[in-house]
Amino acid sequence: MLDRALVREDPERVRRGHARKRMEAPLDEFLAADAEWRRVKTEVDTMRAELQKASKQIGAMKARGEDASEAIERTKSLGDSIAASEQRVRELEARTHELELLLPNLPSDTTPDGQGEQDNVIVSEFGEKPRFDFEPLPHWDLCEKNGMLDFPRGAKLAGSGFILYTGWGARLEWALLSYMLDMHTKRHGYREIFVPFVVNRAAMTGTGQLPKFEFDMYRLPDDDLFLVPTAEVPLTNVYQGEILTADALPTKLCAYSACFRREAGAAGKDTRGLLRVHQFNKVELVKFTKPEDSYIELESLVNDARAVLEGLDLHFRTTLLCAPELGFSNAQCYDLEVWAPGVGKYLEVSSCSNFEAFQARRAQIRFRREQGAKPEYVHTLNASGVACPRLFAAFVETHQRPDGSIHVPSVLRPFLGVDRIPAG
Repeated sequence: MLDRALVREDPERVRRGHARKRMEAPLDEFLAADAEWRRVKTEVDTMRAELQKASKQIGAMKARGEDASEAIERTKSLGDSIAASEQRVRELEARTHELELLLPNLPSDTTPDGQGEQDNVIVSEFGEKPRFDFEPLPHWDLCEKNGMLDFPRGAKLAGSGFILYTGWGARLEWALLSYMLDMHTKRHGYREIFVPFVVNRAAMTGTGQLPKFEFDMYRLPDDDLFLVPTAEVPLTNVYQGEILTADALPTKLCAYSACFRREAGAAGKDTRGLLRVHQFNKVELVKFTKPEDSYIELESLVNDARAVLEGLDLHFRTTLLCAPELGFSNAQCYDLEVWAPGVGKYLEVSSCSNFEAFQARRAQIRFRREQGAKPEYVHTLNASGVACPRLFAAFVETHQRPDGSIHVPSVLRPFLGVDRIPAG
């Protein structure tokens, strides 16, 4: 959530931020509900003070032997009015919070403006696009030929967008995940967590998926639980409702999880192979930082995700997203896009985001600078470190050989046990 004081005191700044993102938000409705809530609440407080004063007067009248019946009737009427107004306060408070949850985060001052994807800024590139003396196959053809992926049987089991990894495909998937977890824990200092693959409504609200994007999620209605769209949700909510100590920051967590997304509204977009699927595997990185450190930590986070791709000898670029390309909760975001030569385009494999205090307010995650100090909201950051489906696709397409075999870079050999995946 946004700082409620900021929204009240400088709504035009909030309006400009939402306009930069090109997102509509119920700002005016929130301000009206909030103003009415505060007005009615003030009335209740005034009536309570009057009731307390009147009660004391009745006590004094009785002590003097005076008839207090008329005053007692007035206090009863005042009590009824207070009860009715308190109900109205609760209704307005709930409505205000409901609208507040629909207000997107503001883009940072260093996020560039723009109209859309074409205005994202390429900040760096690693390596060069691979060259082949043969026509490289797209991953769907190469992997079916090698018995690494089975698209028809995956669809038979669960529908389109659900994939069977088979033989060397399954081994490669686990090798990539193990390589990433090993790197982030041993080299980058993250603490590994194995998270639940389902979360409750509070966790989804805390990271910003709810209430706005509920239709995009897989839900278990009997239990009101959700399949995780990303390990960001359980990882960030590990400290939901807690107060951390300053010396614990930055806290760096990583986790593997399967991820589930309905991809509502994405029909017909990049549907072949692994480019857009409903279930996929990912290693996630999450940081909790002091506010003044979060943008330095964001750059470090980007470097941690980049290191995965560099070690795998993949050509990729890093882009700074312009404001309209940011998500609902992001203040700033970098995308890592890896080149897939068989598909002939860059594929996003990681978004590295700073949410500032937006998620922390929703999930009530705070810290104290010193004992007795007033708690402050942490800043939360996260990145895919990285997502496997498109990484898998770019990897096999980049490292394919003319005979259909796939070269295995040295960093992956301890996890896969070979230096080449044989041709089928």
